[in-house]
Amino acid sequence: MGKYSLLSNVYFLGGFATMGGMLFGFDISSMSGVVGTVRYQNYFNHPSSSLQGGIVASMAAGSFLGALLAGPLGDRISRKRTVMLAASIWIIGSIIQCAAVGAGMLIVGRIINGVAVGLASMIVPVYQSEIAPKNIRGRIVSLQQWAITWGILIQYFIQYGCSFIESDAAFRIPWGIQIVPGLILLIGISFFPFSPRWLADKGRSEEALQVLADLRAGGDKNDPAVLAEFKEIQDAVTFDRTLAARSYGELFRHPYGRRVFLGMTLQSWSQLTGMNVAMYYIVFIFQGAGITGNANLQASSIQYVLNVVMTVPAILFIDRWGRRPVLLIGSTFMALWLFLIGGLMGKFGSPLESTDGNSTTTWAISGNDSASHAVIACSYLFVCSFAISWGPVSWTYPAEIYPLRIRAKAVSLSTASNWAFNFILAYAVPPALEHIQYKTYYIFAGFCVAMTIHVFFMFPETKGRTLEEMEELFNSDVPAWKTRSLPASKLEHDIEVIQAEQLNEKHEVK
Repeated sequence: MGKYSLLSNVYFLGGFATMGGMLFGFDISSMSGVVGTVRYQNYFNHPSSSLQGGIVASMAAGSFLGALLAGPLGDRISRKRTVMLAASIWIIGSIIQCAAVGAGMLIVGRIINGVAVGLASMIVPVYQSEIAPKNIRGRIVSLQQWAITWGILIQYFIQYGCSFIESDAAFRIPWGIQIVPGLILLIGISFFPFSPRWLADKGRSEEALQVLADLRAGGDKNDPAVLAEFKEIQDAVTFDRTLAARSYGELFRHPYGRRVFLGMTLQSWSQLTGMNVAMYYIVFIFQGAGITGNANLQASSIQYVLNVVMTVPAILFIDRWGRRPVLLIGSTFMALWLFLIGGLMGKFGSPLESTDGNSTTTWAISGNDSASHAVIACSYLFVCSFAISWGPVSWTYPAEIYPLRIRAKAVSLSTASNWAFNFILAYAVPPALEHIQYKTYYIFAGFCVAMTIHVFFMFPETKGRTLEEMEELFNSDVPAWKTRSLPASKLEHDIEVIQAEQLNEKHEVK
């Protein structure tokens, strides 16, 4: 029986690291809970829809930069230390945001927070994918999305509780509390092991083998499963060293260009579903459904709870269901709910002068409770559809499809794509809600239809394969929709070979 500790438990390591994702969730709720309140609107002089979009989008702009920096940093200083850097930057940004005395200072704090979120959101899935065994890799990386949903929920209830405070503390306390998870992440991650694949890539083979043995077999370096996986990693590293020096240019050339494009488009599509817009501007969306005041905040809280709860089935079953079916079914249903929301608001809504002092909500349903409730129900179903599908898979898929040689840089580009569209949408949606109103939902529904088609024709199934086996999968000529029927992973065969060799050695010794 091998030794056991929390620091060799993949679930604990992968779960704790997702506190980096929780920072993203905290940031989403740090704005959604206050943008519609009187105290926030009064203190920041009733920001126009464009300025409000800029305030929210500033975080995504910082995250775009952070995601791009995370690739080189992850390769140079390690995955683990990049997470520690992200936590440190987050603490600084939260202090500035909490002390903001105007929109300018608030934007600066959010940009700094965004850099931290960009670093963490890129490097945490890479770290998770590199420590997890193939049969639960999807589950471990999906914890990232679950942590995001928990961050959204926790911060939202903090916001809700503080909304009853009759002073600026109503929004300063929630922004200041964000420092706490940053401190916990910074201290905790410092005790974590390095990624075994990063160690192998740096020529630290003995350390890599020991970490892999700790993660897979209680420290037993002679375990057949450990030796088989370690051999795969070593072979990949050895092959890498026969190639030219690494550069960003090779990411866009054969044989990597297709995969890089898939990762970037998948993360872009996850934003074009409209989910994060729904999280940021849920107060405005429910105002459009005719729900205001505390009733709005309470209705919003239900949406956040559903987001947490419905991510759980994906975590439990993603490695059984596969990536493709989850993506296809999720985007199909999201398109349905968005078309219904747009249709209901277009049919039963009417122009509105202003709501609670903001200029964003210019179209709302009034005097028709059935239509209002139907819009809210569709909004809840939309969130459920995202939470069980695109939410977790959009982090899992890009983190597992690249070879070690380009993994950090390629995932940084896919994550940067996520943040680029997050920025564009966060900035553009308030003016869209103001000027084209319910038609905004038709746009996102159209995106969901397009992404369904794209996934069906272009995205191979990756479940049940080691990271090193992705090379063969993506270099095959098998169409994406037929990849579920390909032979299973070769790792089990390699383990059996090593077991047989060890058995023969024991017999020879006797």
